[in-house]
Amino acid sequence: MPTITTQDGTTIYYKDWGKGQPIVFSHGWPLSGDDWDNQMLFFLAQGFRVIAHDRRGHGRSTQTWTGNEMDTYADDLAALTAALDLSDAIHVGHSTGGGEVARYLGRHGSKRVAKAVLIGAVPPIMVKTAANPGGLPIDVFDGIRAGVAGNRAEFYRDITLPFYGYNRPGTKISEGIRQHWWLQGMMGGIKAHYDCVKAFSETDFTEDLKKIDVPTLVMHGDDDQIVPIGASALLSAELVKGAQLKVYPGLPHGMCATHPEVINPDLLAFIKG
Repeated sequence: MPTITTQDGTTIYYKDWGKGQPIVFSHGWPLSGDDWDNQMLFFLAQGFRVIAHDRRGHGRSTQTWTGNEMDTYADDLAALTAALDLSDAIHVGHSTGGGEVARYLGRHGSKRVAKAVLIGAVPPIMVKTAANPGGLPIDVFDGIRAGVAGNRAEFYRDITLPFYGYNRPGTKISEGIRQHWWLQGMMGGIKAHYDCVKAFSETDFTEDLKKIDVPTLVMHGDDDQIVPIGASALLSAELVKGAQLKVYPGLPHGMCATHPEVINPDLLAFIKG
């Protein structure tokens, strides 16, 4: 399997297919690079080089018990881009992966980056604080931690319903998509997944967003039950200079999987624009 080894000895698995301008995909919690199947196949056919890694502690990468926080995630991404000697890359991040992309750009700059896309992404900050009164109460994230620690397999099965909007009346449920989510989640390490809840919910990306100096597209479903749009995309689009905001009426957090026929052409238009 193609891997790199980071400075602390962590093995990061990645997929690297095709030739052309590289598109680097950063996945959400607690998934893996496989969550980008629909996008990687689509952009491979469009003549792009597509790359997706499994974040440390996730998928086929080392089940780390340390380094499960955004600075290290960003450093791992920087190590991957350096090892592959990427330039003029488009970085696409979903959910937690959107935070990873923002922190990568804020921490390492944009010398290797052409454009960025944040999809259903967690920035600027998810948790409710005095400075972020529109955020979610810490109790929400304590509940996620309790679910991971108590019965991760059951919790991961149940969370697929709001993740894909399958709890909405009249929605057609794909059991295959649900099972794919569950399988990805269970491949990862419980310690890394537990720690990552703090990383995606309590990290403040405000200053990272202000540093982004490449064309940026912010995409979000307005029925996102995992990362509510009001405390995320609407604020991020204001913080990133010149960012484009595209809101998808009625679409859920996992819209890349449920509606690739909508998301992929919009991604392509932005990349080629």
